[in-house]
Amino acid sequence: MKIVFAGTPEFAAQAMRAIDSAGHQIVLVLTQPDRRAGRGMHLHASPVKTFALKKNISVLQPSTLKRNATDAEKKAEAESAYQKLAKLEFDAMVVVAYGLLLPQDVLDLAEKEGRFGCFNIHASLLPRWRGAAPIQRAIEAGDKKTGVCIMQMDAGLDTGDVVLRQELDIAKEETSASLHDRLADMGASLIVQTLNALDARHALVRSPQAKDGVSYADKILKSEGEINWQLSANEIDRRIRAFNPFPGASATLGGEPIKIFNSALAAQTLPRQSAAPGQILGASETGVYVQCGDGVIELTEVQRPGGKRMNAKLGLHTQLEQKEASRFD
Repeated sequence: MKIVFAGTPEFAAQAMRAIDSAGHQIVLVLTQPDRRAGRGMHLHASPVKTFALKKNISVLQPSTLKRNATDAEKKAEAESAYQKLAKLEFDAMVVVAYGLLLPQDVLDLAEKEGRFGCFNIHASLLPRWRGAAPIQRAIEAGDKKTGVCIMQMDAGLDTGDVVLRQELDIAKEETSASLHDRLADMGASLIVQTLNALDARHALVRSPQAKDGVSYADKILKSEGEINWQLSANEIDRRIRAFNPFPGASATLGGEPIKIFNSALAAQTLPRQSAAPGQILGASETGVYVQCGDGVIELTEVQRPGGKRMNAKLGLHTQLEQKEASRFD
């Protein structure tokens, strides 16, 4: 089958590689414009663009697909992209973490007679966690399960009918990084199953999403990473794992910003439970105990400014050696 693929990050690139390996022909790629990143703030291509260029696939990078945009330059970009899509021969579109909403006129191109439509890989069990950050929000909320839905797209925000769905358990030590990788594998497999079924002219069963249980996964803000030690150990632990790798949980210790990437709930009751929230209580074999508003958390992986991620016991050894216990702000 001939596929138009729209996506940007590594999650999308993994699906793209699987589609290519399965023998389907990707005839055009839509991806976000190159972004500046790193210390030198150089322009970097998205993982999807990188793979497309390796495979000599044509790439379009409009900043919007809305042909009614008020900005003249953006409107011209959108019109140019639309005209190229309109003239292209393809069988279906696949959209994965693209970052731009597809307007109805673009969806209509994929729904033309003889085509199968537009399919999206979404990393949640819809209708739970529609939106931009379903992986992080599922961990932050303490969900026990998540999964992947292959959705037949419509103009709404993740509101289309589901054609394939698979669940997995969220492990108690799960981070967004580890869950991302497991869901990316699952999504790549499911989209290939979907395209293979379409290619064989097998009918897909479209299941409308339930009207109950809708929730939205708002985009992650950098400011959310700052730890509030007044929260319970359970809430702080979930946030640390949810925000690994981005934006990374953070706290200030002795005026120094500390990134915190991994944690666990303390396995045993510790002394000094009258300590103030944020107080370092001592060390374990794997990390450092900190008092929370309710309960104690064990920080296991930290990063000091300019340093590498390391075991919290090693990273915070100076504070542990002080006679008076240190406290996170």
